[in-house]
Amino acid sequence: MARIAVIGAGMGAMAAAARLAVAGHRVVVHERTGTYGGALGRFERDGFSFDTGPGLLPLPAVWRDLFVKTGKEPLESLVELVQVDPSSRHVFADGTEVSLPNASRAGVVAALDAALGPSAGQRWGDFLVRARETWDRTRRPLLEEPLWPNWEVLAEREPYPSVPHKRLLRTRRAGTLAEVGAWELRDARLAALLDGHALAYGLDPRTAPANAAVLPYMEHAFGVWYVRGGGLRELARAVYERCLARRVEFRFGSEIAGIVEKDGRVVGVESAEGAVTEAEFVVSGVAPGVLDRLRGGAPVRDGGEVGPQRGGASRLTVLLALRGGRPQGTVHRTVVHARDARAESDSLFGAASGTAAEPTVTVLRPDDPALVPDAEHEAVTLSAAVPALGGGPDRDTTEAFAQRAERLIDVAGRAVPGLRDRLLWHEVRTPADVAADTGAADGVVPAPALAGASGRLLHPANGTRTAGLFTVGGWSHPGGGLPHAGMSGALVAGLVVEGPEFRGSR
Repeated sequence: MARIAVIGAGMGAMAAAARLAVAGHRVVVHERTGTYGGALGRFERDGFSFDTGPGLLPLPAVWRDLFVKTGKEPLESLVELVQVDPSSRHVFADGTEVSLPNASRAGVVAALDAALGPSAGQRWGDFLVRARETWDRTRRPLLEEPLWPNWEVLAEREPYPSVPHKRLLRTRRAGTLAEVGAWELRDARLAALLDGHALAYGLDPRTAPANAAVLPYMEHAFGVWYVRGGGLRELARAVYERCLARRVEFRFGSEIAGIVEKDGRVVGVESAEGAVTEAEFVVSGVAPGVLDRLRGGAPVRDGGEVGPQRGGASRLTVLLALRGGRPQGTVHRTVVHARDARAESDSLFGAASGTAAEPTVTVLRPDDPALVPDAEHEAVTLSAAVPALGGGPDRDTTEAFAQRAERLIDVAGRAVPGLRDRLLWHEVRTPADVAADTGAADGVVPAPALAGASGRLLHPANGTRTAGLFTVGGWSHPGGGLPHAGMSGALVAGLVVEGPEFRGSR
């Protein structure tokens, strides 16, 4: 039995802790804040309750596997996991609307044909076939296996099977998500549907590699799910309680100031008060810059390894308390697409971006009595990608974020009739809140690992050049997103238990 110190109580860190405890190790989790869950936070006021992080769960099999592997009680015995159907409603710039059924290719094709015109659904369906091939090619190396030592192979190859396209007397193949939309989907609304999946992870469709097609494919193939009875924060609670049941010790308000090493191997962690806790292994669930500081400024990566994912955006979330109950038949998730996609991308990712363009806004309206004081009220969450902190005073002030929040409410009004008239109060969660909750510099939200793009969207391996030190969570392989956090925990546990020969679950 080894002593293992875990830094941070995010979802990936807790997934690793539970698995390591089941393997017979003594695990202590040190969390600087007063609670668990990382990005899966909760805000409560006046009988209303809101998720402050992700509101929907793709690929729930990752978390089902955690509960199967760490005990007899399955996930569904601890939380009420419900499939959201329709998966989403989309309001496009020209006023066209479409609701897409959950995990049904035929249903999606039919809905798109009816809403956007003949052949639109077929083009999207054909795209999903290519996206599935991409998923089959990348699923294991980018989600289920430790990062390959020869990761350059993943960086150099674009696994999306683009359709040859004649352009300016040349045969071209789409290399970016935007090119897939323009050359293969050939409809601004279908392109917006595709781009929305990239924007949800803070990715610029103009530079995101074509294999980002796996993001909409994951939703199509495995559906999207909600945790009824309090939202996704309840998933975090269930994982935390599973850790406790497996005798994982949590120390909240325990800020780690340093990682103690001897002869090239970790031997413990040091608290802010100077107390040292001995450990044979340390699992770090903090952002790369924080981890480097814990090691006295020394980077944990070799120069030849893939570095921390560069770039990225943050998230602005607006929590709305509304008078009047949720109308019957209301769709759980509506995406209101920006009227000017180019202006939106320039505002988010342009070198001189400063003036906020109209954003693509996701509107979540859960059918969940646990979120409201009574049936005569509704809790609604709006979210949009925004530039991370550090972009200049015009972006980072409270006033600037308040103005952006008002714009989100205006855009959401295109999907929620009478929204302003029903508004009791609203709460704004900015990139500064993201940074406070997760420790990520500038509030950047990490994207999932993607192939190609010269390795720009790969994440560092879970192992480091310091023996006994491992990294877990959104800033290490396989990157951001709830399924990826769960797999990150599984990979770290496998590497600790089985050693560097571990190659993932089969």
